Amino acid sequence: MSNVPSPPSARILVLGGGPTGLYAARTLAAQGLQVTLLEKEPRAGGLATAFNHNGNWYDLGVHMLHEFDREIFHDIRDNIMGEERIAVQLDSKIRWAGSFYRYPLQFGDMIKGIPPLTLARCVLSLFSTQLWFKLFPKTPINAEDALIQLYGRQLYEFFFKDFTMRYWGFPTTELDAKFITTKMPRLTAVDVLKKILAKIGIRDNRVHAVDSALSEETLHYSRTGAETMTRRLAAYAQSLGATILYNQDVNSIENAGGRITAVTSRDTTTGVLTRHPCDYCINTIPLPLLVRKMTPPPPPEVLASCDYLKFKPITIHGLLVHKPKCIDGLYIYYRERIFHRVGEPKNAGLIVNPPDHSVLIVETTCEMDDEKWRVTDAVKEQIMTDLEIEKICTRDQIKEWHLLQAVHGYPIFRLGFEPHFQALKSHVDSFPNLRTAGRQGAFCYPNMHGAMRQGATSAKAVTGQIKIDRLETMPVPIQESMPQVLD
Repeated sequence: MSNVPSPPSARILVLGGGPTGLYAARTLAAQGLQVTLLEKEPRAGGLATAFNHNGNWYDLGVHMLHEFDREIFHDIRDNIMGEERIAVQLDSKIRWAGSFYRYPLQFGDMIKGIPPLTLARCVLSLFSTQLWFKLFPKTPINAEDALIQLYGRQLYEFFFKDFTMRYWGFPTTELDAKFITTKMPRLTAVDVLKKILAKIGIRDNRVHAVDSALSEETLHYSRTGAETMTRRLAAYAQSLGATILYNQDVNSIENAGGRITAVTSRDTTTGVLTRHPCDYCINTIPLPLLVRKMTPPPPPEVLASCDYLKFKPITIHGLLVHKPKCIDGLYIYYRERIFHRVGEPKNAGLIVNPPDHSVLIVETTCEMDDEKWRVTDAVKEQIMTDLEIEKICTRDQIKEWHLLQAVHGYPIFRLGFEPHFQALKSHVDSFPNLRTAGRQGAFCYPNMHGAMRQGATSAKAVTGQIKIDRLETMPVPIQESMPQVLD
């Protein structure tokens, strides 16, 4: 038991300063534990942050806090954001069938948005599909199968097929069914029809989509964008005693005796290597990177599985536009444009200067080193053209153009990824003092409160492991023998 640390002096490392890592550090520091967080960037936040250019803030995507996890929400509201929090009503839309509709789709929107003959085919297809899989249950083999089981072939082909292909760059037949059950939001319109079918006993329980934003909901934001919550969360964790080290890129993760013993980081500004001994570690950096950086390295078959877990890069175009307001809503999804979503955070309370200008967050998925990642002139031209077609703004109104990019944007649940994910997860789980969590670390799709909940859960697991280690290292008391009566 010589490798097991003494709990009172336990040193805990958190790798990555996104919402998951920050909340883990906040939870551990609140218990008086010694915790150090290593963050690669010069600021906290991960994907849930913003960047300041010429006095204006540009979010790395659309990130707002829901109220679904009441404990997390109350902590953020009461202890973290304070007077910087702004409550705003959800107002998201989707450009579909030539018009704008609330997102997620409502029953009335579905009726208005689909031509009558197509709508009749969709309803009939949904009815027959639910009946068929009620009589002949089947586990879907890919995302196409899962979507058809959920919505019927007609609605799948009308609504999902082309958009999914454009978004991911490959057909739904090559996307794992797990993506549908963990990421795809439910269409409330379809839910209504499925409830009607359920009442007459026609229900398939094998495939479920996830809950999405409600049609009426309060979100939480700030006047400087998404950066506020993670900035304040980092400051709060530090006020509780946590240490946060920025510009620290994880270089290697040492293990010995079946435990993680130290992490070496490289300063991204000076190149200096620093070794951080640790007794416990919570990881939120991409799972394949974590495994590849272990020394000594994992078995070859585990390393080989790293190649099968991929992430979809994203490029965000932050535009300062000489127009007071560009879209009607917080953000809008587009199915037929080079961008898949456009957000206008000014509509949620973001301060923009000059006041008669606005900021647009134009999101695109891409591949490393393709045209959209390199942002060629042709890509910028197409973005401007599509913005003009949608009457969002003209190219002459664009006064500043800033690029925000993330290599590890979205986990890709490509068909066949699951065994490789399990191989990496099993290897990580073999270290009792290591936890991995968050979008990148757990290769999953949590929203903001879900990511923080994972951080809190990981912190709880570490404190539980500390208690176990304490029991294992406690000396066994010497039992005194009972007095003997001698004859």
